[in-house]
Amino acid sequence: MPAPSAIPVKPRDLRLLTARRFDALIIGGGITGAGLARDLALRGAAVALVEQGDFASGTSSRSTKLIHGGLRYLERFDLRLVFEACRERATLQRIAPHLVRPLPLMIPLYRNARRSRPLVQAGLTLYDLLALGRNTRAHRMLSAAEARRRQPLLAPGGLTGAAVYWDCRMDDARLCLENVIAAREAGAVTVNYARVTGLLRRGGRLTGAVVEDREGHGEFEVAAQVVINAAGPWLDRVGALDEPWTPRLRPTRGSHLLVPRLAGGDEALYLSAGDDERMFFVIPWGALSLIGTTDLDDRDPPETATVTAGEIDYLLGEAARYLPETRLTRSDVVSTFAGIRPLLAGRPGSASRVSREHGVFESASGLISIGGGKYTTYRAMAAAVADRVMARLGRPRGTPRTAIEPLPGGAPGWEAQRDDRAAGRRCGLDPAVLARLVDRYGARTGQLLARLEQEPALAAPVAPGSRLLAVEVAHAAAYEMARTPEDVLRRRTAEALLPGHGLATVDAVAALLGRHLAPPTPCLDAAAAAYRTAYS
Repeated sequence: MPAPSAIPVKPRDLRLLTARRFDALIIGGGITGAGLARDLALRGAAVALVEQGDFASGTSSRSTKLIHGGLRYLERFDLRLVFEACRERATLQRIAPHLVRPLPLMIPLYRNARRSRPLVQAGLTLYDLLALGRNTRAHRMLSAAEARRRQPLLAPGGLTGAAVYWDCRMDDARLCLENVIAAREAGAVTVNYARVTGLLRRGGRLTGAVVEDREGHGEFEVAAQVVINAAGPWLDRVGALDEPWTPRLRPTRGSHLLVPRLAGGDEALYLSAGDDERMFFVIPWGALSLIGTTDLDDRDPPETATVTAGEIDYLLGEAARYLPETRLTRSDVVSTFAGIRPLLAGRPGSASRVSREHGVFESASGLISIGGGKYTTYRAMAAAVADRVMARLGRPRGTPRTAIEPLPGGAPGWEAQRDDRAAGRRCGLDPAVLARLVDRYGARTGQLLARLEQEPALAAPVAPGSRLLAVEVAHAAAYEMARTPEDVLRRRTAEALLPGHGLATVDAVAALLGRHLAPPTPCLDAAAAAYRTAYS
């Protein structure tokens, strides 16, 4: 199997940001900033992307892991948003098929529920129509007996049937990362652990930013013709550097639990809470089930977002209403995570009714800020902002290529690598391990296999009993800009969320990073200790 071309990360040096004047400096390496960096770089702009932590370390790795059309937005008659999301869902399946995959979802129907069978059926019919034939399959209505056959743990009392429709599951952290990798391969300079501490001005207009290297190498000035604030829930914090600034966000917290697998088959459940009638999911996630999400106003610093005991009890209790035989308690919770949605202020009422529309704002000094939106529509948001940036640069907008060109791991032929057992044998990998690598890296699996042919010892697990291979850590250091054990265990992989939380491997991961990073991250031992504190 020939290895796909790849561009190893150059030794980390923030002076790369000072070597030229960029067309655009993007602040924020979540999905919005990453998608924008890719779009602008593909249009030929000189782009720099800086992120104060690791790429996707904020909300973009703390979502419900769904790419969806937004069925619940139909109740608010947000038809335009649903149409856009259905279109983008199909686009992401096309450009990242290894990370965005069809998922059937079941809505159980109960006697005297607020959402009746005719209402649900009408909503799903409209949902299918808005997809314009781009959904995986049309919805189906099931009898109570059919619903129980498919999901035997469903509470039978009052069950009248169910509806099954299709959306997609995704790996949120890796989808963001692939946009960063694609931007870099298109010529962008992308640097994590680089925090903007100030903005540069000349004649009242922004000319760049002051960037602090959080690995201890001082501050640098980055010159740029256009500065974009894509900092997600930190948008107002970055905007405040551009005084005067009017706060734009109404942040809401979405919390999630992972518990041992609940639902049968590969079907998710879409359920209505009894307390407040808001919708939540029970989603199969490997050997676990993901339960979420909540939707609560949260004005605390985004980096402190945590799942509260009340949210745990709420999600467990609501899931148990539909799945009473599971007898869920707090002791069943394997892990939790919470993210802050950077939703726009302005709509009164409950947090769950805040609009998911995005907004683009331009200050008197020229700072372009983007807030709101949802993960599913990130590419469309990025395209709209890229149009504006190109206009500011005085260049033709060109045709956005992000809907056409696949992300790196989604290149044609990616799935065939799963069946290349000869390559797996050459590298000492059994078929199940090879399939897992292909599902994570897609077309880029060939890079790992080529590395294994050169260094067969990297085929070993990082620690006895671990699924994580040493080659994955080496690859994360060389090609995926990982700097710390948490980068590898939480975002390049999901080991941190699984039973054991990767604690048995953290020292080995730190040692491998020390060997393969150039130059190594300072204080890797301290980073490993911080990981143990956070996940113990």
